[in-house]
Amino acid sequence: MIESRAASAAGARSPERDEKRRPRKGTRGPKPDVASTRQETDYRALAAAGITIVLWASAFVVIRDAGEHISAGALALGRLATGALVLGAFLLVRKQGIPPKAAWPGILVSGVAWFGVYMVALNAGEQRIDAGTASLVINLGPILMAALGGWLLKEGFPAQLMVGLALGFAGAVLVGFASSDRGSASLIGVSLCGLAAAGSAIGVIAQKPALRHATALQVTTFGNAIGALVCLPFAGSLIREVAAAPSSALLEIVYLGAFPTALAFSTWAYALSRTTAGKLGATTYLVPVLVVLVSWVVLDEIPAALSFAGGALCLIGVAVSRRRPREKVEET
Repeated sequence: MIESRAASAAGARSPERDEKRRPRKGTRGPKPDVASTRQETDYRALAAAGITIVLWASAFVVIRDAGEHISAGALALGRLATGALVLGAFLLVRKQGIPPKAAWPGILVSGVAWFGVYMVALNAGEQRIDAGTASLVINLGPILMAALGGWLLKEGFPAQLMVGLALGFAGAVLVGFASSDRGSASLIGVSLCGLAAAGSAIGVIAQKPALRHATALQVTTFGNAIGALVCLPFAGSLIREVAAAPSSALLEIVYLGAFPTALAFSTWAYALSRTTAGKLGATTYLVPVLVVLVSWVVLDEIPAALSFAGGALCLIGVAVSRRRPREKVEET
């Protein structure tokens, strides 16, 4: 009797039913939902990076004009002080408070290297060399970001990223030569722009681990505040020069602080928290292209034909660096 019940129970669990319960080889299950979530996140990161690139491109044009009345250090301090007020207000409204201790090493390094050193060096460099040469040297930054990210952040060195960086840098070289003035570039100016490129790369690599412990707004707000503290020695110059400068210079400082600093650096941190430093750095090759276009519209500076060729190379380089490798689908 017992044996017959056992046999009937075994028959109830037929091999066909067990086969149905087991997942088939090659099926993805919930993976499509995960992939779509990643794709949605990537689009959000690209949108945030796009806002950053547009605003940073406008900053190059504004810095060029404001630099005629305000010195490099004073301009950096005014920009960061304005950014600190805007970001501080948003931080209070969002009630995010002070970042945890684990985020502070990255915030301190990025605050000094990127918000402090980068802005002063870039302003000073652009006052000594032409915009084309400056943009050429500054575009060493993405290469440094990819190298440091692959080494320190263990992001690796994907072939597509390396090819994209090479194409983007080649395009930036063409744009730089096309928009550069004739004559020899100042060695000091080139060195300052190189220092700015290094500062931005170090700042990005320091920000990445900090964003694992704090929000993009927190990292940007306190990094900006540290940069402002670094630039405090220029406070006297800022007061004197703003008093003697036209009102347009003050408006340009406010614009630089509110948009290319407070907003653009926040959207950059948001994008950085959702992608690798190397891939995000490659998108900055679009900055010189947009600078040429903005200068064309705002300053009536007609770009050379070489600028369009360089711009096309920059676009191709960014597209290649951002391209996703094809996933191998397992055959059933």
